[in-house]
Amino acid sequence: MPAIPDRPRLAIQLLDERLRDALPHYATEGSAGMDLRALLDAPLTLAPGQCELIRTGLAIHIADPNLAGMILPRSGLGHKHGIVLGNLVGLIDSDYQGELMISTWNRGDAPFTIEPFERLAQYVLVPVMHADLEVVEAFDERHRGADQRGTGGFGSSGRH
Repeated sequence: MPAIPDRPRLAIQLLDERLRDALPHYATEGSAGMDLRALLDAPLTLAPGQCELIRTGLAIHIADPNLAGMILPRSGLGHKHGIVLGNLVGLIDSDYQGELMISTWNRGDAPFTIEPFERLAQYVLVPVMHADLEVVEAFDERHRGADQRGTGGFGSSGRH
């Protein structure tokens, strides 16, 4: 896919030449994430409850501190087979330059085999906003707002 102006440019390093023809890409113009593939030499079967760290063979340097990468599970693998991320979401800081790894967890009740170069997760670029903290003794109306959310504790807003 050709570069589109105004899109951030990410430096990507191939740590395994076999990936040259399998680079992450957006499947459609409306896709939010790029698929990451399992860099495996042979099929890997995950038993129920098993978690493995799987290589991608890619290093991506975002460089812009206003952006971060997120590794997210593929919805079909999670819903149909129970294959999700062991850390639920992988957060990649803008200054990280190491290999992207996928913590892969079989939360299902049947063994699941991951094939070499199978699409295993998604990489999504998200904006980051840094905050400055202001220590206060109590929240006044400026901080609290009219509804005073949180005063009833965890789950106090109800189920529905």
